[in-house]
Amino acid sequence: MNRDTKSLIYALSAVFLWSTVATAFKLTLEGLSFMQLLFWAALTSTIVLYIIAFSEKHDLKKLVFSKRYLPKNILLGFINPFLYYMVLFKAYSLLPAQEAQPLNYTWPIVISIFGAIFLGQKLTIKIVLGLLIAFLGVVVLATHGNIFGFKFHSLYGTSLAVGSSVIWATFWTMKMKDKRPVSAKLFSSFFFGTIFSFIYILSFEHFYVPETKYLFGAIYIGLFEMGITFFLWLKGIGLSRDKSKTSTLAYLSPFTSLIFIAFILGEKILVSSIAGLILIVGGILIQHFNFSGNKKKETA
Repeated sequence: MNRDTKSLIYALSAVFLWSTVATAFKLTLEGLSFMQLLFWAALTSTIVLYIIAFSEKHDLKKLVFSKRYLPKNILLGFINPFLYYMVLFKAYSLLPAQEAQPLNYTWPIVISIFGAIFLGQKLTIKIVLGLLIAFLGVVVLATHGNIFGFKFHSLYGTSLAVGSSVIWATFWTMKMKDKRPVSAKLFSSFFFGTIFSFIYILSFEHFYVPETKYLFGAIYIGLFEMGITFFLWLKGIGLSRDKSKTSTLAYLSPFTSLIFIAFILGEKILVSSIAGLILIVGGILIQHFNFSGNKKKETA
């Protein structure tokens, strides 16, 4: 099996698994509060990420718990997974999956804006154009196509779903400046995020072991939304000879996700959901389209 084939298998495996998580969110939230789901999923991911970091022989005592990194790790853990998934899961509890998932997918646009503000990257015309098109997609989705009436199905849920993308972009921008190994950074975030979610449950809810099917759902989300899938994706990108081309495969995920949402959740997919999703993904892709015809050297 050649390098390009391996890259494609890894990348498409990640895309497939990411396509299932919106459905898993909705099914699991039927029996768990969004905070209970966050705790069990984050705990699962922490264990997986520890195994990966340990297998890569990183000095976790130094990279996670030393005075140099501890304050940063606590902050990052609060932002993601604690705050990010708390907001995202709450959005999923309020919105149909076909709306929550694409609205959350606006994070690449926010990252471009943050890159211009905090990382000194140039805010080009095509990035601004992509932002406007993606914003139109958000409005189409949130209003069910009634863009002139501007009447939202759930303004609170929409705000949370879009807000989650801002939280993720904040985490991503901070992580970009952190040169530690990826597995160590992710383990540290999820370790402290799990602690935050546990403290929240003890303070505002009550701790319990959920029914088996809902516990399995949380474990599934911890494995394939938060943990293993990210490394499949990085492996695919790392093996790719054309990283820009491979990175665009990620945008298949929200479209294939609609198949699971329709057939497993039984949601009737609205025309406005498809149109809004096309506009959002189109706005994202415009940012990365090279009008001069030269290949980009870096991934999205």
